[in-house]
Parts: sequence; C-alpha cells; structure tokens
Amino acid sequence: MRVGGVPLVERAVRGLLRAGVEEVVVVVGYRAGPVAAVVKRIAPGRVRAVYAREWEHGNGASLAASERAVTNQHDLFVLVTMDHLFGDGALEQLIRTGAPAVLVDSAPEQDVWAEGTRVRIRRGAAYAFSKELEEHSVDCGAFLLSRDVFACQREAAAEGDYSLANAVTRLASKRPLRAVSLSREAWWQDVDTPNDLGVAKRRLRRSLAKPSDGPVSHYLNRPVSTRVSMLIAPLGIPADLVSLASTALGFFGAWLLAGGSGIAGALAVHGSSVLDGVDGEVARLRLRDSPRGALLDGVLDRLVDAAVIAALGVWALREGDTPATVVLLVGAATAGAILSMASKDRIAALALFPGPERALGWLLGGRDGRLVLVAVFSVVGLPMAALIALTVASATTLFLRVASVLRRQR
Repeated sequence: MRVGGVPLVERAVRGLLRAGVEEVVVVVGYRAGPVAAVVKRIAPGRVRAVYAREWEHGNGASLAASERAVTNQHDLFVLVTMDHLFGDGALEQLIRTGAPAVLVDSAPEQDVWAEGTRVRIRRGAAYAFSKELEEHSVDCGAFLLSRDVFACQREAAAEGDYSLANAVTRLASKRPLRAVSLSREAWWQDVDTPNDLGVAKRRLRRSLAKPSDGPVSHYLNRPVSTRVSMLIAPLGIPADLVSLASTALGFFGAWLLAGGSGIAGALAVHGSSVLDGVDGEVARLRLRDSPRGALLDGVLDRLVDAAVIAALGVWALREGDTPATVVLLVGAATAGAILSMASKDRIAALALFPGPERALGWLLGGRDGRLVLVAVFSVVGLPMAALIALTVASATTLFLRVASVLRRQR
C-alpha cells in the first residue's frame, strides 16, 4: 500500500532513519516476501527484515521475533507500528526522551479514540494500555522501550495473551513509561481501512504547507500545488525534472511578456510559481528532499526572476517608456528580489532568529508575492507599474526582515 507514492513500510523506515535511528529492523509476517523485498532496497546495511513465525497470534508475537536483532547492542530501542503515519517532528519528540516512553495523543478525535488503544496516565507516566479503558488519551503506536519488555511479552504469552498492549502494560507496571504528548504541530494517522487511507492522504497533503508560507502560497498556490504533487508523486517523476519544467514555463512566460502578451504571460508566470512549489513537495512526499535539490531549485528560481524582470523592461521599452527609467527600475527590482531571498537564506544559514515571515508575506516581497504582482499588472498591461511594485515590495520586505532580526538578536 502506497501513500504519497511511497509504500507504508518504506515511509515508516525512512521516517525512523530521518529521526536519527541508526539501524532499523522490520518484522514481517503476512506477505513477508513482498514486504521484505521493499525493505531490502531502502538502505542496505542499515535496514533488514526478520520473520515472525507466529505473526498470526498477534503483534506481541511480532515483538518477540525482534528480540535477538535489537538486544545485542542497545539498551533502548524504538518500536513503531508500520501502518501508522507520523508528521514531521513526531518521532523526534519520543526519541529525545532518553528513557522508556510512549507517544500519546492527548486530544484524539472521537473515531480515533473509539478504535485506539487507550492509555492510563498519572503524573506524566503511562501505567496501563487497553482498548477497554475509559481514559481520554490513546497511544500513537510509537514507543521507546527497554529490553525488559521481552520478558514481559513472554509472561503475557504464557497466559495466552499475544498483544503488544499487554506486554507494554506489564513493563509499565514495573517501570512506568513517560507519556510524551504529541505536539500541536505534529500529527499521526493509523491506516486500517480505506477511509483511514483517505484521511492519511489528506493529512499528508496538508502537511506539505510550510509555517512560513505567506498569504499567496497559503491561499492561492498550495491548494493547487499540493493536489498536483499528490497526483504525480506515485509516477516517480524526479523532483529535479519538475524544477526544470517550472523553469521552462517561467522562461516561456518571460518571452510572452517581452512580446507584450500580458494575459498569456501572466498565466505562464503564475503557473511557474505554482509548479515551483510542486518540486519540493514531491521530494518531501517521496522522502527524497536534499540540499542538492534545494540548491538547484534556488539557482533556477533566480534565473527565472531575472528573466521575468528583464522581460518587463523590454515590454516597457516597447510601450515607449524612458529607457533610463526602465533600466533603473529593472536593476532595482532585480537587486531587490535577489537581496530579499539572500537575506532570508543567510538568516537560516546562520541560525539567527528569523523575521516574522508570515506577516511579511502580506507585503508580497517573497517570490510567490512578487510573481503575483507581475501577473496582476501584466493582465492590465502595465509593465512599468509592475517594476515599481516589485522594487517597493522587495525593498520594504528586506528592510523590515533585517531590522526585525537585528532587534531580536540584541
């Protein structure tokens, strides 16, 4: 089963690796061969599969099958059920605990609570796990456990109970597990039914938005780009190819603007802006985002920005505007666009307190906002007004961002 173009087992494994786990053991049972084949190609040397002969008895039997693989070197290990999806940061919360713990959802939706394993929590510690409890919290299917859990599982199995919940409850009775609450920014989803799968896809799509998105990205671009990304991610199209397609569309839009085709050029430029979000979204969906891809995307974006601004200048000259004024505005708009983005990247590289990017987004000085300004003024046939708007938006955003960062640093 695939979500966002990636099999559930691969998404679970790569999520652990990205969270800092050094080695992953996948316990297989039903359809062990096909699942193990997916596991084998993920990260040779760091990921392997083991077979649970008694998997039909319950997930406690799957836990038991992993004992030899995980207890030789480590005192603590992470246990995650493979059919659960986790948003960015969820597993890192658990791993940083450094002691036996469980990730819990303290405010589950009603249908999640009805189906989930509930957790009894007292003073920040989990003492019991069962679907029969009336407690409000449920576990998210992610644990940080000690080796003692295997002895607890054997005790439960001797009494005929092969559930993971019973094994963990026995462990908690001897040494309470810390209850790590899922943060508001993180999310999780258990995938048991076709309806669960639909919910997981929607949550995964919505998670592609960034906290720093301005109003243009949030309300105009992301609703389109994220749906496109969910459609093409299963096709295996490389994110770099999407970046090149966005660049080609941007250059085509610049060519149209230079020829005075305002409406067609506006559509192409804004289409390039939307497609520019797809490459990063596809990379994140397929868990293939990398600094190399981000570098390529950044360079191509700057080339398109320069081409679009130059095209507005050519269009303005064709309209009879003063050459000296046009050249001045083209230079100012280009410098403003480059410096605005460079300042944002430099702030991130130096790990400084960032400026209020969401608020600054309303000034339309970000790339998405600038390209919207280009599109709007191009539709009404005002290339000079577009250059002036780009210059003012970029310069204002740059000044306020730098001033905000310097003030917070002091």
